[in-house]
Amino acid sequence: MNKIFLSFNEAAEFTGYSKSYLYKLTSGGIIPFSKPTGKKLVFDRDELEAFMRRNHSAGIKEQQAQAANYISSTL
Repeated sequence: MNKIFLSFNEAAEFTGYSKSYLYKLTSGGIIPFSKPTGKKLVFDRDELEAFMRRNHSAGIKEQQAQAANYISSTL
């Protein structure tokens, strides 16, 4: 069973971040979270996955393919 919402500890394990770093991200409003009862933090698994995929850096093969596509489209 895949949980939709993760606790703070589960989110730290899921992302691989230390608890102190995850706390820094939440207190800075950098990572998405909810506080349904006003105290306990919960994290939506899909939102965490989207957060982890941000700022993707293309590998060399992907960069070469993008360059080839750009060159062929400008000719």
